[in-house]
Amino acid sequence: MAGGDETQSKAKVKPVETFPTVPPAKDATVDGNLHQLEAQHGILGIVLLLFCGTVSSYLCTYLPDALTVADLASHPTAFIAERAWDNLQVLNDFGPKPTGSRANELDAADFLRREIEKVKATKHAAQRVETEHQIVSGAYPIVFMGNPLTSVYRNAQNIVVKLAGSDDVGNALMLNCHYDTVASSPGASDDGGSCVVMLEILRVLSRAPERTKHSIVFLFNGAEETPLQAAHGFVSQHRWAKEVRAFLNLESAGSGGKEQLFQSGPQHPWLVAAYGRAVRHPAAQTASEEIFQSGLIPSDTDFRIFRDFGHVPGMDFAHTINGYRYHTRYDNIDYLTLPVLQRTGDNILALTRELANSEELARVGVDPTLSQGYSVYFDFLGFFFFHYSAATGKALNLAVAILSLVVPFVELRSTVKRIGERSIVRETLVGLLGTACGTVGSLGTVLLIANRLDASGRAMSWFSTPYLILGLYGCPVLLVHCFSHRLCNHLLEVKKTPLNLTQTIRSRLIGVNLFWALLIVALTLTNIRSAYIFTVILLFSLLSTILTSVLGYQRKMLRWLAVHLAFQVLAMLWATKFYHLLLKLFVPITGRMGAGTNPDYLIGLLVACLGILCTSYLFPLVGLLKQASELTARLIVFALIAFLLACCTQVGFPYRDESNGDPSVQRHYVTHTLQVAHGGTGNQVEKSGFLLREMDRNALRVIRGVAKPEEVTPMRQMDTCRTMLFCGVPFYSIWHQIRFNNYWLDGPPPALEKSSLPTFELQRVTQLTSSSRQYTFSIRHRHQISVQSALIIAPKAGVRLIKWSVMATVPDMVEFNGQRAHFVLITYGLANQPDWEVTLDFGYDLDNVQEADNLFDVNWINTYWEYKDHHTEQFDELIEKFPEWAHVIPSVAVVNMTSY
Repeated sequence: MAGGDETQSKAKVKPVETFPTVPPAKDATVDGNLHQLEAQHGILGIVLLLFCGTVSSYLCTYLPDALTVADLASHPTAFIAERAWDNLQVLNDFGPKPTGSRANELDAADFLRREIEKVKATKHAAQRVETEHQIVSGAYPIVFMGNPLTSVYRNAQNIVVKLAGSDDVGNALMLNCHYDTVASSPGASDDGGSCVVMLEILRVLSRAPERTKHSIVFLFNGAEETPLQAAHGFVSQHRWAKEVRAFLNLESAGSGGKEQLFQSGPQHPWLVAAYGRAVRHPAAQTASEEIFQSGLIPSDTDFRIFRDFGHVPGMDFAHTINGYRYHTRYDNIDYLTLPVLQRTGDNILALTRELANSEELARVGVDPTLSQGYSVYFDFLGFFFFHYSAATGKALNLAVAILSLVVPFVELRSTVKRIGERSIVRETLVGLLGTACGTVGSLGTVLLIANRLDASGRAMSWFSTPYLILGLYGCPVLLVHCFSHRLCNHLLEVKKTPLNLTQTIRSRLIGVNLFWALLIVALTLTNIRSAYIFTVILLFSLLSTILTSVLGYQRKMLRWLAVHLAFQVLAMLWATKFYHLLLKLFVPITGRMGAGTNPDYLIGLLVACLGILCTSYLFPLVGLLKQASELTARLIVFALIAFLLACCTQVGFPYRDESNGDPSVQRHYVTHTLQVAHGGTGNQVEKSGFLLREMDRNALRVIRGVAKPEEVTPMRQMDTCRTMLFCGVPFYSIWHQIRFNNYWLDGPPPALEKSSLPTFELQRVTQLTSSSRQYTFSIRHRHQISVQSALIIAPKAGVRLIKWSVMATVPDMVEFNGQRAHFVLITYGLANQPDWEVTLDFGYDLDNVQEADNLFDVNWINTYWEYKDHHTEQFDELIEKFPEWAHVIPSVAVVNMTSY
């Protein structure tokens, strides 16, 4: 018995000597350096991202129910979309309304005047409504896409209404729209919808029993697409323009959705503050303003004229959804909805009331403090609107950047003491390196994919099916980031570390914070206000850390993860909103940006940048998975499916006709052209054919297919490039025609009504001095038809244009085909006006120019729009060869080149 007890005692003592005397911490047993999550949890992260993207997409396009006339009794002071819709139907039925056409100058203008007279007849007795019909001519210099020109307008129309305020002492708010359209487009959204919104706002305010404090000017301008000419006529010559202290410009670059505030000021932060007070459903981003003003978007608005020539601050609004229909036959009332008008009307009416009753409007001209400083402004998912000064924005950006590094580091250090400081710093750098390498790698990957798709003839396969972008570019971006973090973990992993797995991952998330903090500081120091986008992302991470610390979840992995993901849901809702805004804007734009650049580069780079914005705080969590291979395998499968759909099925065909109810067309400008070169001996040489413009990356294949069996010639290889000024090309939109490729197809001459052609005739030549000569020309236009003229004036060697009667200054010359010339665009509104006399004064070097020499060459170009009744049979046959999913804008032009 004694021996047995001794043996048992020894057996009990021996194990005690081999185990640690201190029991392991509870956290170590739970969190340890063991992977805690099953592989399928990685898929849940992708599902969460898609869910947030779906919610933000819905919120980006959600619109309120429209009010009808039946709601008038219960909402007597509200905007009634049905009344505006009735007006829009009339404007839409007039069809395309290019400046100079009967539809624009007579039909649309008369309709608006009649509706305004009805408003005057039904106004409240307390209101005073004044109207003026402005017919205006003028000229001004302007630069588009780096190309200078002189913009001239003759007898353009403005219909102007003034709703007098109670303090009618010369301070007014202006609302502006344009009722003209481009050729071949009814312009229901651009910009008929805005004009009927203004009409309804005028109705509502004119029936109110009390006047607004300040007057409101409603400008319905008839020449914006020409471009921007009637607005210049108003600000430079109308007597009410001197009263305007601020303006709201209503525009459209799509066919529906929310009206986005995309330009404000410049400066004048009180305007943004008023927007924040008045608008219940905001849609505004400083980023939109900086993107638009960077020149990335090939468009401009009357905002530029009011800002640069009127020196008036304002706000610019535009619809951007469904940009496929912009400037096409599908911008008609069938593709617009009542809720679009209702939301726009609600917001603009509320803002008009706010500004027209504000104290600031009266002080704009006398209080310089109102014009100082820029604003940072943005809405959060359409529910909340934030705005603050740019100086405050800088302070906030830097504060969040610093706190996002200090707070989580201090909080982590408190759990591992000083022994873990170096490990925290090391893992932070690992997180930074993984994020940076993933970003660089994803940018390189999307560029490679874009290059290969373009090389294989599959450019723009996502154009009509944007969901393909998620597979073609989104999945590869996620894969690269996953591999980057896994590779950094594999190469830099330390087996002996005082940090458990959760602490390691949280340290790496500080590295993500550092990545965004460095970017924010760089953008802030370069005065880019759009840094707020990244500050908000960083703020959610900071708030997550603070809440984790307050709740004491530092050592509870699942609870910490839940808090982290909860804040990441908000961050992903914020980030995916920008994904939708930018892709819905730029995908349609790729259909009209020319063929010079592969559009897949643009879309791929956007997805790469937005991908890191949406998911940067998810990638380090891959380290929590037992196996990440299942996640990467799923992403590879999704990407392969997208590539198969894009490259091997009809899904990847870029264009759609209207059969599916959602057309996305390929654009083509086709000009039936006659070129006439007048020789020095009185003879003339004529050449005729068709000029076809390459509007997107795939257009050339269609152009060559339409031209068969004939071959098309690139514009700069035309025979006339050796014999005529500027190749004899019928320039009217020189900034587009120089930037884009054009192709020539020989053909018979167009049918022209000679009597309807505007004429440019030399009246007399006057020798001013021994080294200067004046030429006087007469320009005549007598027919109500949509025609634009252009003058290309090229002084010869040793000669310069020193003065002219067009305007006070002579702008710089534009260069094309190795030649330099002054470019003048002339637009005609109402016809049957007196002839216009133009003088050109040239100075020349007596050593190089003889008295009898010609001093300059002139191209006199006339381009007809909406000229279908005069198309030749061959022209109609050519147009009919284009497929149903193409939108063709035909025109007829004649170019006359003469030496003087």
